[in-house]
Amino acid sequence: MPSRGLTVGAMACMAVGVAAIVSPAHTTGGPAGTAERATAIPDYAEVVMGTLTAPPSRSFLARVRSGRMGGVIFLGNAWLTQSNTKAITAKLQQAACTRGEPLLIAVDQEGGIVKRLSWAPPTEAPADMKSPADAHAQAAGAAAALRQAGIDVDFAPVVDTPSSPSNFLGSRAFSGSRTWNAKMARAFVGGLQQNGIAATAKHFPGLGLAGGNTDNGQITIDAAASRIEQGLLPFQSAVNAGIKLVMVSTAIYPKLDPSRKPAAFSSRIINGILRQQLGFTGVTVTDSLTAPAPDAIPHAATKAMLAGSDLLIWGSESAAEEGYATLAADSASSAALRTRLAQAAGRIRALKAWLTAHGGPSCSG
Repeated sequence: MPSRGLTVGAMACMAVGVAAIVSPAHTTGGPAGTAERATAIPDYAEVVMGTLTAPPSRSFLARVRSGRMGGVIFLGNAWLTQSNTKAITAKLQQAACTRGEPLLIAVDQEGGIVKRLSWAPPTEAPADMKSPADAHAQAAGAAAALRQAGIDVDFAPVVDTPSSPSNFLGSRAFSGSRTWNAKMARAFVGGLQQNGIAATAKHFPGLGLAGGNTDNGQITIDAAASRIEQGLLPFQSAVNAGIKLVMVSTAIYPKLDPSRKPAAFSSRIINGILRQQLGFTGVTVTDSLTAPAPDAIPHAATKAMLAGSDLLIWGSESAAEEGYATLAADSASSAALRTRLAQAAGRIRALKAWLTAHGGPSCSG
């Protein structure tokens, strides 16, 4: 990941000092001077998802124990076998519970070509799911497997509506019909969340009109606002179904935000459309901040946070560490950032509490 003016190592060293001076009112939700304040994950770490593409190293577990992340995303497939995934998640949660708070552990378990746990449901690609009942059953099967593996967040379903069969999403999308996708979204969300796994609608405000994959290049969607808004129906359906997370894309939508900021960096898109227009009150999560468009933005973690993104993810461990260091350093001098971090961390802690109440990870007992 390119330098932002400081090396990762230098920023990490700065972050250690910053941790001692960030205002206590913004480090945890507990009363000043309590043991909880001394051990809980600080707000600027709560919003960071660490990245794992292999079993955690000693240094990664040490970062978990020192409170440098609020969650972990698993990327890749081959290393997540049925026999070792539960042991890995247990080791991560044991490390996290030294801080008194469990991690969010997330995967992309959509079905079809995007399925981190190759041995687990969904057994069908979204495009092959035949009915809302089928989508619900597939999601319920995925929820059971994820729960058994110690994973509590599924970055699924894709609720974008492709405008043509050549759209890069292919079989990851339910169909080319927004009304059908709205029905399937509600069903899939129910199948996950009724079984204690948090679902994620993606990629807001939609990649159905995209000419390519945001992971591979900067994507600009020049369509009229009215055309983009037609694709919001499945997102609205997911919101109405009580979905816990919405993933915001890193495409650029000039007709929605003339500043040409990627959606995950646009308050107009996140706060204006997703929160005010659609009424979403849960956790917003960025698409990968190591994609080309966000990777070119200095202090990307801070700018995404200030725009309304709550939970931040990256495609590599080193990039996640740099994001943590950026937030820790920038929050020392920005009251606005500390306020946003407290708001975002509050939503993430509420999500963790929901997961615990529905049979998910807990550090008590």
